[in-house]
Amino acid sequence: MNVAVRENPTAAQERLKLTEIFLSLQGEANTVGWPTVFVRLTGCPLRCQYCDTEYAFYGGQWWDIDAILAEVAKHGVRHVCVTGGEPLSQKRCLILLKKLCDAGYEVSLETSGAIDIAEVDPRVSRVVDLKTPGSKEMARNRLENLPLLTARDQVKFVLCGRADYEWARDMLTEHRLPERCDVLFSPSKSELDPRDLADWIVQDRLPVRFQMQLHKLLWNDEPGR
Repeated sequence: MNVAVRENPTAAQERLKLTEIFLSLQGEANTVGWPTVFVRLTGCPLRCQYCDTEYAFYGGQWWDIDAILAEVAKHGVRHVCVTGGEPLSQKRCLILLKKLCDAGYEVSLETSGAIDIAEVDPRVSRVVDLKTPGSKEMARNRLENLPLLTARDQVKFVLCGRADYEWARDMLTEHRLPERCDVLFSPSKSELDPRDLADWIVQDRLPVRFQMQLHKLLWNDEPGR
């Protein structure tokens, strides 16, 4: 007689599909330059035209969340960034974020802004990437997230040209973003000259932080760096 083997429901609740875990320097946001463990989850519902992590859309391996924490601990640094893909597309990401905070890490979450951030542990720095018209995914922005932002959080705009810049500039005013959190403006690599973006920010005296992606300058788009 064949007997079906059922997976332990509790065990299933403690797993996530991962693309990679690696140690590098944080390349952007307000912790740029810090040695950081990156936990890259698999899967993303968006398809931004400039995406540099398409390899994280599919595949991956299932990991127990406690095994993820053990792997993070091996690297011996205090900053951890949970990224993707879109990490919040896996609901159990919330469990991982809480456990990382409980373990005493400085935790950041890189999210597209298309998924509700309300349940993210308040100790996490949420880096919300607002999608511009040039990304081809602007319609996916969940604007209900913006009133939830606090001084611990950050909003990032990846800009593809002057039209994106003007759209982002209007968003600053409409949603009073600089009053809520740090605002980051970055040029999309090969689409917008960084010097142009820097000049526009200075000319308009915008209360934003200009940044270039450090990891791209150092290692281009090499996975695991």
